[in-house]
Amino acid sequence: MTKKQHDRNKHETDKLIKRLRRHTGQAIADYSMVEDGDHVMVCMSGGKDSYALLDLLLMLRDSAPVDFRVTAVNLDQKQPGFPEEVLPNYLKKKKVDFRIVQRDTYTIVKRLIPEGNTTCSLCSRLRRGILYKTASEIGATKIALGHHRSDIIETFFLNLFYGGTLKAMPPKLVSDDGNHVVIRPLAYCREQDLQAYARVQEFPIIPCDLCGSQPNLQRQVIKETLLGWEKTQPGRVETIFRALSHVTPSHLLDPNLYEFRNLQVTGVPSPFGDVGFDPQNTQGVGFSSLEEAAL
Repeated sequence: MTKKQHDRNKHETDKLIKRLRRHTGQAIADYSMVEDGDHVMVCMSGGKDSYALLDLLLMLRDSAPVDFRVTAVNLDQKQPGFPEEVLPNYLKKKKVDFRIVQRDTYTIVKRLIPEGNTTCSLCSRLRRGILYKTASEIGATKIALGHHRSDIIETFFLNLFYGGTLKAMPPKLVSDDGNHVVIRPLAYCREQDLQAYARVQEFPIIPCDLCGSQPNLQRQVIKETLLGWEKTQPGRVETIFRALSHVTPSHLLDPNLYEFRNLQVTGVPSPFGDVGFDPQNTQGVGFSSLEEAAL
């Protein structure tokens, strides 16, 4: 490699890291994910996203205006062939506090789920329960998961197409048991950036042989659709993600989300009226002005 190529690669890597740090920091700030005195439990799966999550939180911990602790936790689910030494060795080198929790959920899932069926739902439920208990044991105030922007969009379409609901993955939520706050600091990060970062850092990736070996998952179908859109219609996925944080309940159909039943005329122009259907270039123009222009 020539010096010029080396410098170019370094420049691109620096830009990548700055972008990931900026997106992570922005998501944390927008949703108040981490506060002064927090103890953040970072869930480590051995995949690219959790490695990046840990890295980025450690970077921000050293520069953030708030003081917080980080503990990495890995759940060893006793999958056959799982290289149980990889994560402890890596975390020791990082000099980060960590805990390895060993529970044989693999046998439970294999016993209860018929061969060929999707295992993700049960596996996820068992994993959540164990991680919540671990968070209580170590005194963690926040549980950080490595889901990124693509995961959020994919979940939105999974619920839309297969569940008949409009919901995705929130960047911050209260856990099922009501005792923990779960955060997703990578909510604004693109998967391709995380993939590039994993290559640069040469993370010792551990594949999931339990669910990763199921090629026909509905999520994979959605992922391929989004990739196709990104190739043929650049920017479409970005627009979809932006739409998830610009919701107009009055222009949907949920009577529990918006008070349709008791709507009354007020004589006062409303930003939630018919103007919601107008093209962007007429937004902000009053009805009377449009009427005068037509005349």
